[in-house]
Amino acid sequence: MPALPNNPLISSDPTVRSGRPYLTGTRISVADVLEWLNSGITEAELLRDFPALTPEMIQACLRYSADRGHWSY
Repeated sequence: MPALPNNPLISSDPTVRSGRPYLTGTRISVADVLEWLNSGITEAELLRDFPALTPEMIQACLRYSADRGHWSY
């Protein structure tokens, strides 16, 4: 599970989630987190529903998306 060099909280591996970026140590894709937030689910709800997530992971997803200039993958 190679972490991305500029963000160790996000990894990419062709054998996990079809190579889509995901949160290191989970099988939760960056796109899933962004879609949940976009649908109106709050950060507090995500943290409650997915105990493996941390606030830092959610922020890493937002930074990852902002660095690429889009919200979908």
